[in-house]
Amino acid sequence: MSSQAGNELEYQSGFGNEFSTECLPGALPVGQNNPQKCPYGLFAEQLSGTAFTAPRESNQRTWLYRIRPSVKHRPYEPLSSELHHNDFSSTPVTPQQLRWKPFDFPKESDDVDFVTGIHTVCGAGDPCTRYGAAIHVYMCNTSMLNRSV
Repeated sequence: MSSQAGNELEYQSGFGNEFSTECLPGALPVGQNNPQKCPYGLFAEQLSGTAFTAPRESNQRTWLYRIRPSVKHRPYEPLSSELHHNDFSSTPVTPQQLRWKPFDFPKESDDVDFVTGIHTVCGAGDPCTRYGAAIHVYMCNTSMLNRSV
């Protein structure tokens, strides 16, 4: 094997291996695929090339870190129709792609337990009918003392 003008060639060999490249140093997250905050303000997206029923060890996927999300589009506008409605709650349902930044951590001076640290992200349905779902996240920095949910 010879080198041209002192430049050593590097090869990525093998089938089924995992490779990574980056344009700017530190652009790829270390130790995780989908961090809450990507370096350089990039958006993490996974492109899967395997059926969801395939065993985990045969999954083939690609993680992309993009400047803009691949589904960047103009906002939808509501369609006014008497035959079609979405009267599910007091908040209209949106077809927009939704994404949120991570919630701020509580200050060290504030005692936030599980009950005060729970945040509702979204939901649908009505708890009185026992039909629907809600999604919550929580963060806390102290134990629950003499409290219950």
